[in-house]
Amino acid sequence: MTSTTLDYHSDSISLRVVEALAAATDTDPSELEPLYHAIDPEALDQLFQSDSSADVSVEFGYHGSLVEVRSDGTVAIDGTVHGTE
Repeated sequence: MTSTTLDYHSDSISLRVVEALAAATDTDPSELEPLYHAIDPEALDQLFQSDSSADVSVEFGYHGSLVEVRSDGTVAIDGTVHGTE
C-alpha cells in the first residue's frame, strides 16, 4: 500500500481524488463523471487548504466507489489508500 501527502500550496485535493479513483478503477480520468456530480470540488479544496490542525475526514460516493479524504492528505478509495506516484 502506498500513500502520499499533499503539498497544500500546489496540490488540489479534488484533482488528487480524480487521479486516485482513475488509478483504482483503471480508468482514464477524462472518462470519469465530473467530480461536481458527487461533491463541490471548490468546497473540498478549501476545506483541506485551511491551516487548521483539526482531524478532518470527508466521505462521499463517486463513480460507484466510496471516497475518503483525510486531513493528512491521503485519499482512500473503497478503504484502500491510493497515491498518485
